[in-house]
Amino acid sequence: MKSEKKVFLTSMVKAGGWGSKIGPEDLRKALSGFEPFVDPNLIYGTNPCDDTGVYKLREDLAIVQTVDFFTPIVDDPFDFGQIAAANALSDCYTIGASPVTALSLVSFPCNLGMDILSLILSGGSEKVRESGAVILGGHSVDDQEPKYGIAVTGVIDPKDMILNSGAKPGDKLILTKKIGTGIITNLNKSTGPITKISRMLKSKNNKLKEGIFEESVDSMKTLNKVSSEVMTKFPVNACTDVTGFGLLGHLHNILDASGLDAEISFSDIPFFEGVLTHAMQGTAGGGERNREWTRSFVSYSDKLDQNMIAVLNDAQTSGGLIIAVEPSKSDEMLRKLISAGSSSSSIIGEVVEGKERKITVNL
Repeated sequence: MKSEKKVFLTSMVKAGGWGSKIGPEDLRKALSGFEPFVDPNLIYGTNPCDDTGVYKLREDLAIVQTVDFFTPIVDDPFDFGQIAAANALSDCYTIGASPVTALSLVSFPCNLGMDILSLILSGGSEKVRESGAVILGGHSVDDQEPKYGIAVTGVIDPKDMILNSGAKPGDKLILTKKIGTGIITNLNKSTGPITKISRMLKSKNNKLKEGIFEESVDSMKTLNKVSSEVMTKFPVNACTDVTGFGLLGHLHNILDASGLDAEISFSDIPFFEGVLTHAMQGTAGGGERNREWTRSFVSYSDKLDQNMIAVLNDAQTSGGLIIAVEPSKSDEMLRKLISAGSSSSSIIGEVVEGKERKITVNL
């Protein structure tokens, strides 16, 4: 479903998608004086690293709640709605829950036209339907900068929860989607009728392969539902998804919550073709903030160059899952993920003993 008139949603915002997220250090400062709520039925969600909140209703049933919204990362309104909804639903999938209901959150410049807003909402609605959940309503405000997302409620049996805090030494780390969406979409961000990428394509030395942008959009629109369903059938000890803090930042959240270290191999990490060439050009905003933050807990091999480091810190939108699975089942799980449709899945490293929550990146 496409708009009949050409719109340049990304030209209306300072940063798009998870690149618009408040930086991790700033966010930690803001939350440092916050006193967590204490309730015996609040069983997950009080740690800043937690992806969702989980509240127990009875011994075999808990509700899972999460919310995500952000500015446009693509110009097409329908695609934007799909990506934003898929991103919000992902936090349910990280914990192994089933989404049940959603509420729409909208900030929109009314002078842009209600037909554009309708397309955004239709895109989001399609992904919610695909997840099996229903939209109950929502809230909207007139705003000069468009933003869209959903608040999601899911359900799970508490004993089946997969948290980000249970990783064990020896666990293999599986990543289920390619990284580099932030770089690609930053290069494609509109400045009006002529986009940055259009200008770059005129340069012989700055050319992304045709179809890479479309591939990244398809990846961002893809729900993590299938990966989650496969994951729940294996002895998985921890999981999170890769979004605004980049691959290294979100892996660190697992290590921080689990009290362990990790070693990963750059050559095993799936990323979109061509992003290495343009990495330093395309990581403005979220990627730059991430590089500053991860510097204190990441050790890079001397064989990695600045473009490789930029890709590892690239702020992702609607990225894949990072799964810590028992080593004896990792190969079988990888085969199941790939056969189920998560074709970019790869074992990228392992969790190791250590109390510094450090990540070592080898070539």
